[in-house]
Amino acid sequence: MAKTSTTTQGLRAAIERSGYYPALVAEAVEAAVGGEPIRSFLVHQETTFDQNEVRRHVTVLVLTGNRFIVSHTDEQAADGTSPTPYATTSTESVKIGRISSVVLSRVVANPESYKPGTPPREVVLTIGWGAVSRIDLEPAACGDPNCEADHGYTGNSTADDLSLRVSEAGDGPETVQQTLAFAQALSEATADVPR
Repeated sequence: MAKTSTTTQGLRAAIERSGYYPALVAEAVEAAVGGEPIRSFLVHQETTFDQNEVRRHVTVLVLTGNRFIVSHTDEQAADGTSPTPYATTSTESVKIGRISSVVLSRVVANPESYKPGTPPREVVLTIGWGAVSRIDLEPAACGDPNCEADHGYTGNSTADDLSLRVSEAGDGPETVQQTLAFAQALSEATADVPR
């Protein structure tokens, strides 16, 4: 479940509503936030299927006046390193000025009859700050189909630090709206930072 608000109590309530190890998740997020006032947040839980196992994952995004905080919590089954199931929680704190891109992709049904204000059925929020980049390379070629020369490679480098998909069908329309609100708050915060 996702939730946006401007209060610490609202963040804590959203984490508890997700039902995913709320004490563990809240402690990690609150330690990362410290005493800073919260401008906006988003809590998103997703369930994935890994072979014969069901795994849960929760992502918490928090925007303060100076930082963007990302928290991920995953559960793991017992394995060679632990005889009991366990969870891993990580937090990353990014200065707002380091955020290089906020991409919001919207999927709308029946675009020919779209009316302003109609919520999208799905959104993908991608945020880049330079910690992770993806490079896609392919052999370069020229226009001559008979050319056998080595033209090197061509490609793209894409910032891909965080990508979060939220859909009306899987998460509910309220969650889509909350994701839109968080994306707007983050975009506005990055626009306010002098470069």
